[in-house]
Amino acid sequence: MKKIITILFVCMMSLGLNAQDKKVAKIEFKTKVIDYGTIEKGADGVRTFEFTNTGDAPLIISSVKSTCGCTVPKKPKGPIMPGETGEIEVKYDTKRVNPIRKTITVISNADTPTVALKIKGLVIDPSKTSVLDKKGKSSVEQ
Repeated sequence: MKKIITILFVCMMSLGLNAQDKKVAKIEFKTKVIDYGTIEKGADGVRTFEFTNTGDAPLIISSVKSTCGCTVPKKPKGPIMPGETGEIEVKYDTKRVNPIRKTITVISNADTPTVALKIKGLVIDPSKTSVLDKKGKSSVEQ
């Protein structure tokens, strides 16, 4: 019985040591939120999320998806080697006049396989005046 326990103990210890030798990719973003601020309708909607592979294995991004068709993300084509940087480009359709609140989901082989990135802001149409602007001008003019 002592031999079985000793063998099991040695096996468990060797498994623990082998698990520590496994190399993993790690993805670290400069920022996980991009604020467009207030931009005009038709403005450039392209922004870039920059990241670094801080792990010790190649980083492979398998999927980048957005919550709707108004936001189109592009993933890097090949693996990102340890210590290298990469970019995920996001294009928002600025023809839509409204607040921006979108999530981009990144799926990879990193130690944290799913990362949520966010974009936010407000698209305005400068040719349209708001009801508040009209109301304020009419009371000033009187």
